[in-house]
Amino acid sequence: MPDLSLIMLGAGNSTRFEHSVKKQWLRFEHMPLWLYVTKNLTNKLNFKKIVVTGSSEEIEYMKRFNSDITFVKGGVSRQESLQNALKQIDSTHVLVSDVARVCIDDEMLQRILSQKDTCDIVVPYLDVNDTVVYEGKTIDRSKVKLIQTPQLSKTEILKKALESDILYTDDSSAIKAMGGIVTYVKGDKKAKKLTFIEDLQELPCIKKPSSDIFVGNGFDVHKFEVGKPMMLGGIKIQGSPGFKAHSDGDVAIHALIDSLLGAIGAGDIGELFPDSDERFENIDSKVLLDKVYRFVTNVGYEIINCDITIIAETPKLKDFKKQMSNTLAKVLHVEPIFINIKATTTEKLGFIGRSEGVGVNATSTLKYIDWTK
Repeated sequence: MPDLSLIMLGAGNSTRFEHSVKKQWLRFEHMPLWLYVTKNLTNKLNFKKIVVTGSSEEIEYMKRFNSDITFVKGGVSRQESLQNALKQIDSTHVLVSDVARVCIDDEMLQRILSQKDTCDIVVPYLDVNDTVVYEGKTIDRSKVKLIQTPQLSKTEILKKALESDILYTDDSSAIKAMGGIVTYVKGDKKAKKLTFIEDLQELPCIKKPSSDIFVGNGFDVHKFEVGKPMMLGGIKIQGSPGFKAHSDGDVAIHALIDSLLGAIGAGDIGELFPDSDERFENIDSKVLLDKVYRFVTNVGYEIINCDITIIAETPKLKDFKKQMSNTLAKVLHVEPIFINIKATTTEKLGFIGRSEGVGVNATSTLKYIDWTK
């Protein structure tokens, strides 16, 4: 068993990337970027443990992709995320990289590994070829280094170095500040960090997202509750009793949410919005749908269309379907033509036929957002 572990940092908010998809979730064929980069390293080296950090909103979804990885919630800074991940590491050495450092090749890794016993941390760097001006003065560019990751550290020294109120932008700065020994090795221009959307043009190893289509189905039922207003398909239906539920009971939106989550393999509405959570008591279900839409988009998908069948003896919905379609389309940022609403009955059969409640079936189709466009 090698005495080397891997930490991949992927909990950032990706604000500088300026795209609807968080850069961690750009799809390379079917793989999200964070998994693509992690597999790139784990296919080259054997690690005692593999730890990936993720945001609190996404970490449960990340766990669905790989059972061999230990997932850790990130913090408000890179340093806090790294500290959280280091709690899981007991190997002598740890290799730390950012998931945005996409194209790391064998030769760069071997240069880093070859120096692991000579110092407290091995750091890849690039020389500066252009003239450098600092605070209005030209300085000697031969003394300037552009620092890259991954960086290879002695685990206990890195843990100790990060026990500081100072926020460091990389591991070597923290270790150097405590007097640790730093060895620099040549990095690689191909290992450019993905920060801005235009950086995608300079990454030679990336692949286009798959053009596959994903389908999800959702079904939900609620019984009536007299004295509560009916919310159905995002609108208020006057003159009809509402639904017994922890939220506003909008059974159509609940089925729609399940269909969206089903298409991307993200579980169901009860996992995201449990009825034991007071935050969701009597909440407008359109708020929940908006949260799901933003999650679906953040992790790399776009909605193609949704088809909703409302099964009800009462109320009669002919005059409400267009308004429902328009309302849901606004929440999901698609044209109304892509939100189809159908209504039917059970011909007086069953609890729906006895006018005790309403059932809804929803189907959604999604695809990966094509970031190449």
